[in-house]
Amino acid sequence: MTTAPTAGPGTTEPAGRTPRRRAVVLLVGIALLALLTDLLTKHLALQQLDDRPPVRLLGGAVYLTLTRNSGAAWSIGADHTWVFPLITIGVVGWITWMALRLRSLPWAVSLGLVLGGALGNLADRIFRAPGHFVGHVVDMVSLFDPYGQVWPVFNLADSCLVAGVLLAVLLELTGRQRDGRRIGARGDTAPEAAGPSTGPVSAETAPTDAEPRERA
Repeated sequence: MTTAPTAGPGTTEPAGRTPRRRAVVLLVGIALLALLTDLLTKHLALQQLDDRPPVRLLGGAVYLTLTRNSGAAWSIGADHTWVFPLITIGVVGWITWMALRLRSLPWAVSLGLVLGGALGNLADRIFRAPGHFVGHVVDMVSLFDPYGQVWPVFNLADSCLVAGVLLAVLLELTGRQRDGRRIGARGDTAPEAAGPSTGPVSAETAPTDAEPRERA
């Protein structure tokens, strides 16, 4: 006598909640690590780089120079600083909503980097001079030029944001979904979400194949 499996093909219901919990924990852990590291590097920059010339590193490939930016990259939107905290709050809300169905560890890394970077710059906007929600972001890294003439001066939070977004683009291009599935080039899902032929033999098909043998 054939007994039906307790879970449907391609499902992992007993452990279904564990991947989501692990993904959310990883997201929050990376976000906190990025935030704390960003705050630490900004504190050190304010302590060590204030009122001194740029520090040349790696033969001039990198310079450490303290700047305070009221806008985005290349000081875009410098006259509308209050807009950036609102955008960041929207991003944080979107990531929180995405975490409700998150089961992919690569996506957890991506969203954690974006969340940590966004919170790092949001803290500057809220708590630094000249005032709440119009604070200037502390930047300290300049590439190939001591004063940001080649590339905008940036901080660790900016690096986390860029890395998280690039990883998200890569995951989208390779068909990896935030709920752990993977979509192939033809639009079909990964083996773990495929039909009964890839999983355990279904209860309906097993008896019908075996019944003629029993009668014979």
